[in-house]
Amino acid sequence: MAQIVLTGASLSLDDVVRFTSGDARVSVDPASLDDAEAAWKLQREAVARRAVYGRTTGVGANKSVITEGTADDSLRLIRSHAGGVGELMPPGLVRAMLLIRLNQLAAGRSGVHPRLLLAVVDALNSNSLPGVHRIGAIGTGDLTALAETALTLVGEKPWATGGLAPVEFGVGEALGFLSSNAATLAEAVMVTVELRQLLRASHVVAALSYIALGGSPEPYASTVHEAKPHPGQVECAAEMRRLLGMTEVPKPGRRVQDPYGLRAFPQVQGPALEAVRYLEKVLTTEINASTENPMISVQDNDVYHNAHFHTAYVAVALDTARATVHHVAELSAARLGDLVEPDETGLPAFLAYGPPGSSGVMILEYVAHDALAQLRQAALPVTLGSAVVSRGLEDHASFSTQAARQAGQVADAYRIVLGCELVAAVRALRMRAADLVDVPVREAYEHMAGILDPRMADRSLTADVERAAAALNQLPDGE
Repeated sequence: MAQIVLTGASLSLDDVVRFTSGDARVSVDPASLDDAEAAWKLQREAVARRAVYGRTTGVGANKSVITEGTADDSLRLIRSHAGGVGELMPPGLVRAMLLIRLNQLAAGRSGVHPRLLLAVVDALNSNSLPGVHRIGAIGTGDLTALAETALTLVGEKPWATGGLAPVEFGVGEALGFLSSNAATLAEAVMVTVELRQLLRASHVVAALSYIALGGSPEPYASTVHEAKPHPGQVECAAEMRRLLGMTEVPKPGRRVQDPYGLRAFPQVQGPALEAVRYLEKVLTTEINASTENPMISVQDNDVYHNAHFHTAYVAVALDTARATVHHVAELSAARLGDLVEPDETGLPAFLAYGPPGSSGVMILEYVAHDALAQLRQAALPVTLGSAVVSRGLEDHASFSTQAARQAGQVADAYRIVLGCELVAAVRALRMRAADLVDVPVREAYEHMAGILDPRMADRSLTADVERAAAALNQLPDGE
């Protein structure tokens, strides 16, 4: 079984996704445990010489209320904040949340004792998971999710799976453990990797539609994209040339100009590629960051009150990614519309086969536009709103939590839209298989032809769309 060693600085998005399956074990680098202990000792010294938020004071609007500074204060904080509601997070998401939080704690700036890090290690390696509710955060710290985790660790809340002996939270350690957006980041990481996979597959699906529609190679020519060299656009055009085996000097297509679904694909896919890549960069920084307020700095021998809990970077990056994927999905639905049009394919309307009036794949447009409507709503920005809470003291929120949830809805809907296009493209190519020359994308066609039902007569297409949607993550691309 693979081993992931956490240092607080080297966790990748792919590590997180791989870990959710339960095929890896985790440990914390011994040097990181030493750093965590040094910060814990410094915190104990700091509270004797200065006011420290959440250690010598209350939290939120109680920041000026001096507390007794006992372990009971930590327990009260955990109990009061473990108020999440709604459905429970699925086990894979809980594993991702715990892994991310453990990695952040391994950076050695939280002030919690190493025993808490080792308890999380034991929980993950034994698949002992807390029950964590999804609703309770606004992008300024996943306080309810991590408080429910902490309440489980101390033995006051039952484990959802497995179980460990109760762990003690000492003076000031509750806030050090809770100060993180690990649940939001976990959801964002999972969907970002999924969006990356879907965008990769979208090149393949668009290339199959291109062949079925007899597209023109001119819009993908390198000369065209050298004239407006946005990186994502250039990358998309190059990938289409590769998949389609295009030469550098393209021959004219059978139409003067193709519909936008083909002709504008690089200009629309490009922003999505760049947005998701930027989102990956933001999330890589966040899952390897010290998010605690206050932050314990052994280097400076001091404590810093800060706002690292605020996740505007994450929210804005998620908003942008969702919007760009929406545009790509619209082009997929447009190509589906072209595939059912005889003037574009030279094939029967709706790719029908049978008696006059047969419907063929007519229903796929309805399914795709239903999913596209859901995607459109989920793509609306969350960063245009805010919140004022805790008696006015906390007067801004990023809503990255909601942005991550909506990104999951976008990915689910886009998978359906792209699956519908893939079913129609494969059917069209079956009807004119001689046009599918020996190019790299042929591998994807042959793969899908072995998965999708070959019958052309009118029938339910539910299973076909489900199979196509499920195949997108591993769709061959001829490399």
